[in-house]
Order: sequence, then structure tokens, then C-alpha cells
Amino acid sequence: MVVNEKVFRKIIRESIRDALREERLNLYEILIPYVSKKELKEIEERYGAPSDYDEREFKDMTDWVMK
Repeated sequence: MVVNEKVFRKIIRESIRDALREERLNLYEILIPYVSKKELKEIEERYGAPSDYDEREFKDMTDWVMK
């Protein structure tokens, strides 16, 4: 099987992007601190649940994280 150079470069580029995306998600997971159920309950008692806030006060970071 022969793959031309352009196709080969595209495959490599996509593979590297996938690997970097996966590693970035792993980094985010490491950087987000663990919160016990007790701590989460204390936070919700102090600040309320996200549903208590106006949605316009939030910034959707999904696209940024998934790049």
C-alpha cells in the first residue's frame, strides 16, 4: 500500500491534534482539585447552586476546552 506524502502528512497532523487534545483534557483533570461531598455541600450552602444564578453571569468555556 502506497500513501502519498500529502495524505500521510494529513494523517500525522490529525493524530498529533488528537493526542494533544487528549493530553490537554488530562491536564485539566489534574488541575481541578478534588472536592469531597462534604466540601461540595458546604460550597452549595454558602454560595447556592448554579441554578440559583442568572445564566448571563456565566461564560461557556466548552469550545475553549475542546480545542
